[in-house]
Amino acid sequence: MSQLFTARRATAGLVTAALLLPLTACGGHDDGTKDKDAEKSGSAVPKAELTVLAASSLTDVFKKAGAVYEKEHAGTKVNFSFAGSQELAAQVREGAPADAVVTADTKTMDGIKVDVGKPTVIARNRLVIVTGEGNPKKIGNLRDLANSKLKVVLAASQVPVGRYSQQVLDAQKLHIKPVSQEPNVRAVLSKVELGEADAGLVYKTDAATAPKKVDAVGIPDAQNAVAAYPAATLKASQHAAAAAAFVKWLSTPEAQQILQRAGFQKP
Repeated sequence: MSQLFTARRATAGLVTAALLLPLTACGGHDDGTKDKDAEKSGSAVPKAELTVLAASSLTDVFKKAGAVYEKEHAGTKVNFSFAGSQELAAQVREGAPADAVVTADTKTMDGIKVDVGKPTVIARNRLVIVTGEGNPKKIGNLRDLANSKLKVVLAASQVPVGRYSQQVLDAQKLHIKPVSQEPNVRAVLSKVELGEADAGLVYKTDAATAPKKVDAVGIPDAQNAVAAYPAATLKASQHAAAAAAFVKWLSTPEAQQILQRAGFQKP
């Protein structure tokens, strides 16, 4: 009887081991990656390759910020896709595979609120008049832009910087017929850089990226507009925890220092 009992125990042990083996094999990832459920656990920020949709005016500063973030978060890569905020919103609505979005105004972000998490304003900006190097047309203020002999370029009204520009001009009761209306702020800057326009309205930070090609004429605060930059994760992100970590980092003192060195204002 004792020998029979021992044999049965041994057989049961072998069956249990056989049943557990496939479960053990399925429970881990030999390549060190984490699945979506692991990302949602919040126990640690997982390694991931993120795609961040960002307003054109963030091009230079986000490239610097991304490099710093990647250095501090080994295994995480941040890829940026820059465009006018209205284009970014269209991409989000169409289901573009991305993880986070940063627009140049709250209105655009509000328009995609069903697709994003709670936004956080990470920076602010102001407008300047941008002219050719040396300001050859001697433009000194907004009213000078009304000179019919000047070629002025603006962003389209669908673009945040275009709305801000029109807001500023309307407040001064200035009617300006632009030689072109561009899809984003960098396109406005480029027109002036290339001499295809005498002046344009861009963000202060954009003018600062080309100090040897353009001059910036300040606009008094009382006549200016303040642009807000909200950042949010996308609900459809396949890397929810990693995306949330990056968006949160944008408000840290380190990230804020990078933004403010580029001329952006505090949130």
